Parts: sequence; C-alpha cells; structure tokens
Amino acid sequence: MSSTLAHDDAHAAHHTSLPVDNRKLAIWTFIGSECLFFATLISTYLIYKDTHAKGPGPKDIFEVPLVTAGTAVLLFSSFFVVMALNGAQEGNRKKLLGWLGATIMCGLFFLGMQVYEFNHFYHLGLGYTTNLFGTSFYTLTGFHGTHVAIGTLWLMTVFKDALKGRMPPAKALNLELAALYWHFVDVVWIIIFPVVYLMSLRS
Repeated sequence: MSSTLAHDDAHAAHHTSLPVDNRKLAIWTFIGSECLFFATLISTYLIYKDTHAKGPGPKDIFEVPLVTAGTAVLLFSSFFVVMALNGAQEGNRKKLLGWLGATIMCGLFFLGMQVYEFNHFYHLGLGYTTNLFGTSFYTLTGFHGTHVAIGTLWLMTVFKDALKGRMPPAKALNLELAALYWHFVDVVWIIIFPVVYLMSLRS
C-alpha cells in the first residue's frame, strides 16, 4: 500500500513539475517545429510559382471558388472542435459527439476537395514534375493535405473513444491535444490560401 502511494506521489510530482501538462508541452513543441517546416515550403513556392515555361501556370488551372468553399469549411471546423471540447469538459456526451462528428465531416470534405483538385490539375497537364511551379505547389499543398488527413484520423480515434463512453471530463485533454493540432492545420491553410491561390492569380 505504501509503495503504491509512493508511486502515485512520484507520478503527481512528475506531472506537475511544469506549469502545463507534459503532453501539451510536447504538442506545442511539435507545432513550433512544423511552423518552420511550412515556412520553408511556402518560401520555396514563392520562389518558383512563376517558373512554368513548360506546362500550365496558376492562372491556367486554379479554381478559386471551389477552394474558397473548402477554406470556409475548414475554418468552420475550428469552431466545431471548440464546441466539441466544451462538451467533453462538461461531460455532455451528445454535444461532444455531435460537434466532433461535424469537425470530422469538414476534414473529409476538405480532403475530398483536394483529391478532386489534384486529379483535375493532372488532367489539365500539371504533373508533379511538369515544371517547378507544379513541384512546389504539389509539395506544399500535399503536405498540408497529409496533415489534415492525420488530424482527421486523430479526431476519429477520439470520436470512437467518446462513442464507447471512454471520454469523461477527466480525459478531455485527449481531445484538447487533437484540437490544438487541428487549429494549427487551419491556421496554416489561412496562410496558404491567399499566398498560393489569390496572390498567384494577381501576379
């Protein structure tokens, strides 16, 4: 009994040794490194966006209304996941499942839009190696799409736990970590959308 109490005390001391939970600190550190990664990809795109002597360029292929719709859906999903987290913290299972399900649907819609967009661009003649614009565009938006896919799968895992009743208020941090990652993905797209689609059409 005493050894168990000693172990619990040691765990508590480890858990509270920092002003924030260790897992939350880890996700913030990861997000910081990912910011540098995407800053590099965006800079590379800006350098090569006008390099398309062979093959189509931005003005030839971009469909801004479609991407605008996808952007709006992704932005709404940030609000949805906040509401889901609020439901988890309140112990409101119905609210948690409803808003989290809506967030997941937004993620799937965005991924579907990107799959359609890539397929459409390919049929218009823009492959990954067609020109430097194509390479930098597919690399930047493709990596972001991969992050959206990872975030969607993460939220699906949390949804499954909530569906099985394994998401009490004490475990709301599990959703909070996924929500932090999801907000990061949304913020990155807020930067990518004007830089890639809007600025390219004006140049």
